[in-house]
Formats: sequence, structure tokens, C-alpha cells
Amino acid sequence: MTRFLGRLGGWCARHGRIVLALWVIAAAGLLGGSLVLGSPVSTDMTIPGTSAQRAHDLMRSGFGPGYAPGGTVQLVLYSEQGPLTDEHRKEAVERTIDRLGAMPHVVKVETPYRMGGIASNLRIGVITVRMEGHDHAKLAETTQALSKAADPARAAGLEVVPADSSTPADKEIKTGPSEIIGVTCALVVLVFAFGTLAAALVPIFAALVSVATGLGVIGLLGHVVDVPKQAGIMATMIGLGVGIDYALFLLSRHRRLLASGVSVGESVRRTVAGSGGAVVFAGGTVIIALSALMLGGFPLLRTLGWITGISVVTAVLTSITLVPALLGLLGHRINALKVPFLGRRGESSGWAGLGAWVARRPWRVLLGSVLVLAALAAPALALKLGPLDDGYGTKGSDARRSYELMEVGFGPGFNGPLVVVAELPSRVADTDKPAPIVERITRAIEAVDGVAHVAPAQVNESGRSVLVQVIPEYAPSDARAAEVVRDVRAISVPGVTLHVGGEVAALADASDRMAERTPLVIAVVVLLSALLLLLAFRAPVIAVKAALMNLISLGAAFGALALVFSVGLGSGLVGMDAPASASYLETLFFTVPIESYTPLILFAVLFGLSMDYEVFLLTAVRQAYQRHGDNSRAVAEGLGTTGRVITSAALIMVAVFVAFIAYPDPLVKTFGVGLAVAVAVDATIIRGFLVPATMVLLGRLNWWCPAWLDRLLPNLSVEGHDDDPAPAPPAKELVRT
Repeated sequence: MTRFLGRLGGWCARHGRIVLALWVIAAAGLLGGSLVLGSPVSTDMTIPGTSAQRAHDLMRSGFGPGYAPGGTVQLVLYSEQGPLTDEHRKEAVERTIDRLGAMPHVVKVETPYRMGGIASNLRIGVITVRMEGHDHAKLAETTQALSKAADPARAAGLEVVPADSSTPADKEIKTGPSEIIGVTCALVVLVFAFGTLAAALVPIFAALVSVATGLGVIGLLGHVVDVPKQAGIMATMIGLGVGIDYALFLLSRHRRLLASGVSVGESVRRTVAGSGGAVVFAGGTVIIALSALMLGGFPLLRTLGWITGISVVTAVLTSITLVPALLGLLGHRINALKVPFLGRRGESSGWAGLGAWVARRPWRVLLGSVLVLAALAAPALALKLGPLDDGYGTKGSDARRSYELMEVGFGPGFNGPLVVVAELPSRVADTDKPAPIVERITRAIEAVDGVAHVAPAQVNESGRSVLVQVIPEYAPSDARAAEVVRDVRAISVPGVTLHVGGEVAALADASDRMAERTPLVIAVVVLLSALLLLLAFRAPVIAVKAALMNLISLGAAFGALALVFSVGLGSGLVGMDAPASASYLETLFFTVPIESYTPLILFAVLFGLSMDYEVFLLTAVRQAYQRHGDNSRAVAEGLGTTGRVITSAALIMVAVFVAFIAYPDPLVKTFGVGLAVAVAVDATIIRGFLVPATMVLLGRLNWWCPAWLDRLLPNLSVEGHDDDPAPAPPAKELVRT
């Protein structure tokens, strides 16, 4: 593979203008095409085979319009000056209802002046709008249009706030400012790393072209496959990080070769031949980890994983084609536009010194590293998973304001109603007096602990299903709400099959499905990543050790998440606002649940990203070992060669991820904190101390490979052997048994 990559890099360097033009045209064409033709997205939150999914399917069968997910919008009314029942306010509300009824796709508007529609204080009410035939992917726009139609109520002095009726798949995340901040921080780090603006701009440009191309492909794919709304933000976060890192790794090696007197063309060829393989294998591990989300158990994760992997594919392709083209075009001008006081300094002496220091005391370094990592991971035991309701939304937003008004007026459970759909053994009539079996179902639900209110039952057109809306006593994010779901499902009525739907029930089912599938996803990611490393380095011990090291860094990431969100120590620092009624202590330790699917997605992303640095470090160590056969010296030299590059790459990753913490959505904050901490720990404690210490202790076993396995493995060498300007000593044979 190194020979092919070398030829590819050399060709791209010689035909730089052609390669550059092709990439710019591809990026502009794909991204422009997605903007012109549109980028359809899917809000599919189905979880096949679950009780909630069966309930949602039955809700569409003869119960009338608006019962399908996304078919209902609520407008919350609040009168500060007096009761909503006053004549002039009631007239304004009725005019609003008339206007809402005339809106497109609206088939029914339920007045707040009904049982359960107005609070006991008469100051808070809810207008329920049921729709049919609208575009569920544009629910936010539809909600805003309905809210605008409520201006007559506002003119009467009422506050009208649209409730957030979207599912997690409906939420659109726009992070433009975060991306700009991340790229700016990355540019600053690169300027400090290289000391020249010309060199710093190469990784930035390559990453932007890569991300633009990937987003264009993803946008156009929306016309043929279901693309989750979250795919764009995931692709941008990961694409920016790996795109800059891969280009940085290649550029650093190229500049070292130029400094040693190698010609531009030869330097590019050697760079892509020697480091391009590491980039390909590193990207492969990220793609494998993301693709394993296909085993997560429901469509959202299945498509999110492999579609996000497209951004990694484009990052790898730009690194081994566009970056060599830019290096060939710039030639020695890669060192142009030097920044004062940031001239080139020795790149390896400090890190090589650290490697030698670790090599002299490996046991003490190993013990110290393990203790530090154990302390960082310990808070993960307190990790609290659960649904994020709108009570954790941005302070002052419509979603949070409507949530707080409904909580005050109707109780916390009003924000997360359960929908119970019962399949009956025989047909019943829809009469004023419910059939005996319907009454029995209703009484059984009312008897469940934690149920605050049960609405009158509705029978569908066929008479074979009955729907009951249930208001629990607990907020959607309260773990006791999920217990109410389980207790209702446990109700036994002869001949009746009960299904419980609603957002709380759906998220409880998602949590259960994730718990079932998590061991499988972890096993597949670890095994396939280890296999890829085995193919790359032909060293079983290295492959297993690398997988274990990545799991250790994940523990530190989850520990940080637990400390910030589950314990609440620092939630205010990342922009989470406690309720106005919270005490000082509750504000200081404001806890935020973490969505049940977040850890699995973080695991896939972090495992892949962590493997990047492992591949880069192992490539350098192996090259040194093959030159002279001294394991301790090879570890020190490998750390010295890659230490500055890995540190710069990690700083860029951390800067990109920290920038996303500023985004108001709690889910984005969770990813930002987890990814930033994991990358920081991985690039410092893991790669700077733990990995070198274990490699020194393992000695020649690092590169041991059974003879039978060596014969079976294809020759897919990651590294080239001609990166030094002077002829290298003959490579020492690897240990064989």
C-alpha cells in the first residue's frame, strides 16, 4: 500500500493545479447541488418491535386526525392580569381559535375552555391544534406560523407561547458560530505549531474542502435514503477535527523532510508513502466505529453512523490527494509568511526527553498513570441517564417557557403525557357510556401509582381499539415517569393487549434497546479495530493493547460527563440554567440527565478518534524500531517525532469540540464536553505516559507475531521506510515464533 500511496502522492504533487481544481469543483458542485435541490432529512424515531411503536402505529388507525407523532401543536396561554374566563379575553381566544381553524392542514382546534384545558387558577390554558397532511420535517416552521395566527390573543394582553411538540429526531441543530470559533482556534494552534501562516492555512483549507464535500454528499443522499437531522452536525464536528488532524500529520512530516534537504517532489512522495498509510488506517478505525452504530437497534442510529462516516472518508481522500497537491504547488513557499517570535524550534527534543524519562522508570509511570485515569473515571459510576425534557432548555426560549407554564398550571406530568392504546378482543360501540371492558381498563390505569389524571377513553372507528391519555405525576425527565410506563404496561385485563406510547414511553423503550445492544456494539468496534491494527502492524499484542487503551480514555470521558452533568459540578459553566425557583445549592449543583443513546454514540466516535493518535504514535515507533531494533530507544524517538504533532492535533480537536459547548442545546453540550475531555486525556496521559510505559515494559513482545499468523496476514504495511534523507541501517527482523 505504501508504494501505491507514494505514487499517488507524487502524481498529485506534479499535477497540483488539476487536483486542486477537481476538488474545488467537486466541493462547490456537491454543496451547491444540495442547496439548490434541497437536503431532505428524516425524523424517523421508530423503534421496531417495541410497545411504544405499536401504540403509535395504532394511534393512526381510526382515532381521527392529529394523533400521529408530530400531528399536534399546543399553544399555551397565560393571563397575568386576570382569569382567561373574563369576557374580553375569552372573545380574543375564540377569535384566535377561528384563525387557527382556517390555517392550512388544520383539521381540528380544541378550545382551552374544556375539561383539562384550563388550569385551576384560570390564568393558564392550552389550545390544542390537530393537523393532517403537513410536512413533519418542517414542524418548527408550522408551529411558528400557528403561533403567529394567535395575535388576537396577544392583542388582548395574553402571553401565547408555542410548546415544543418535536421529537429528538425533529430538533434541528444549527451551529454556525461554533464552527467559526472552532476553525479560528484551530488556525491559531497551527500558527503556533508551524510558525508560518502559509503552512497553517493548508490543513484548514483541506478540512474545509473535505467538510463541504461531505455535507454536499450527505445532503444529496437525503433524496434516496433517510438522513437524520443530526447527521450534519455530527459530520461537521468529526470532519473538521479529523480533516485538520490528518493534514497536520502529513504536513509536519513534509516540513521535516524539506528541512533535511530532500527535494519538494521527493518529500511529498515520501510523506504520502510513509504517513498516508497511517492516515488511511486511522480513518478506517473511525469509519468502523461509526458504522457499528448500525447495530444500535433503531433506524436513527443505523443511518446516523454510516452517513457520518462519509465525512471521514472525504477527510482521508483530501489528505492523500489534495494535501499533496497543495504541498507541490507551494513548494518551499510552505514556510512563507513567517510569524514573528514563532520561528521553527526543535520539534522532538522535549518529547524525546519525555520518552527517555518514561523509559527509565516505566513501572512508576504506569502506576501513576493508572491511578490518575482511575480517579478521572471514578465519577462515571454516578452517570445518570434519562430523557432531556424542555425544562432543561435555554432560559427564555419558547420551549422552556411553555414547559414552565404548563408545569405551574397542570403539574409536571402534563409535559409528558402517556398514550395508552388497548387492543380489544371484540368490537365495542363508541357511546356516551363506555363499554364495561373500557371502564375496566380506565379504572386499572387510574389505580397505578404515579398517575395524576386519566382522560375519557376514545374508541376508534373499527371498535377494536381504545385510546386513553394519561397524565403522570412526574416530569418526563424524572426516572419515576418511566416506572409509571412499566407499571401501566404490567396491567392485565383478560383478552386485552395494552401498549403505552408517548415520548416518555418511546425514550424508555429506546433506553432498554440501547442497553440490550450496547455490549454487541462495543464488542464489534473493539474486535474490528483490533483486527485493523493487526493488519497494519502485524503485531497481536499491539492490537489488543491499543483497544484496551482506548477503552481507558473513554472511562475518563464518561467520568467528566458524570461530574459536569450528573453531579452538576460545572453545569452552570457550560451554560445550563437552573430554574428560577432553585435554591443556591440547587443552582450550584444543577444536575442534567444524559440521553440514553448519548453514551453509545460517544463511544463510537471517541474510540475511532482515539485510535487515530495510537496509529500515528505506533507508526513512528515501529519505523524507529525497524531502523535499529532498540525498543526503549524506539519508543523515545517515536514519542519525540509525533509528540508535538499529536499535541497540536489534540489542541485543535479540543478547540473544535469546546466551541460546540457554547451552543444552547444540552445534547450538543454533552458531546462537546465528552469529546474534548477524551481527546485531551488521550493525547496527554494515554499517549504521553501510559502507552510509552507499557511499550517499554513489553519490549520485544510489542512486535511479536506467530509465524502461522504472519503467513496468513496480507502485507498492508502502514509505514514507508525511506523517510530519512540518509540511507538507514538495515531493518532488524521482527520477532517470529
